[in-house]
Amino acid sequence: MTILDGKKVSNDIKDEIKQQVDKMKAKGEKVPHLAAVIVGNDGASLTYVGSKVRACERVGFESTMVRMSNTTSEIELLDKIEELNQDDNIDGFIIQLPLPPQINTQKVLMAVDPSKDVDGFHPENFGKMALDMSTFIPATPFGILELIDRYGVETQGKHTVVIGRSHIVGRPMSILMGRKGFPGNSTVTLTHSRTKNITQITSQADIIISALGVPNFLKAEMVKDDVVIIDVGITRVPDESSPKGYIITGDVDFENVSKKASYITPVPGGVGPMTIAMLLKNTLLAREQRM
Repeated sequence: MTILDGKKVSNDIKDEIKQQVDKMKAKGEKVPHLAAVIVGNDGASLTYVGSKVRACERVGFESTMVRMSNTTSEIELLDKIEELNQDDNIDGFIIQLPLPPQINTQKVLMAVDPSKDVDGFHPENFGKMALDMSTFIPATPFGILELIDRYGVETQGKHTVVIGRSHIVGRPMSILMGRKGFPGNSTVTLTHSRTKNITQITSQADIIISALGVPNFLKAEMVKDDVVIIDVGITRVPDESSPKGYIITGDVDFENVSKKASYITPVPGGVGPMTIAMLLKNTLLAREQRM
């Protein structure tokens, strides 16, 4: 059994990006600039955006955090997005989700200039991805592809089962794993919370990508020997024995499933670190397209 070490691979990617940025600086070129917009004071969102800012510092990017209050109106946020769209100094920006209830998330994501949409959420970029055109791939699916690629996990002709149909992970992964090329060329089954007899499906899978958000959902009896497991789930589970009062748990019963798997991602330290690394990669791509 091989651990798909997202922490190590993400650090490798950051080192590679830093080398490219150092070359840009040596030539006197403008370095990539990533902005993040956060509305409100959600603790998890603030932590996540903070880690993105630190990642930018590590690779030599410029970064801007735009903080707006919880009472921000939809119009005010749309005005800020338009300002970022027009700012030539900003190469890419993200809108940290979730947004407060008074704001229409879809309307906001639609307002982002597709050429600066480094999260890959705009319908234009999603459509290009579905048509196998060059575009920004959403950061988490992009990270999963990179992990599979760097560990040389065979995907051609394999049966991939995706658990979860979110627009951020499940649905794009189902498209990407079925595309021509590597990683891809697999036969994909997309399952979700309403799927009947899910064990019958997962037990036939060569590769399982779980993004359901239900702790320890995938049990050892639901998978076959030598399965490849990509666990995207990340849930805080109360635990009084932990100093923080909780532990981070994935969708997969790691202790038991890992005994049957050929490759498996840990939680934490698997897919999570890859997401930020690929956001940086998308920002570098956005900068290169604007040069």
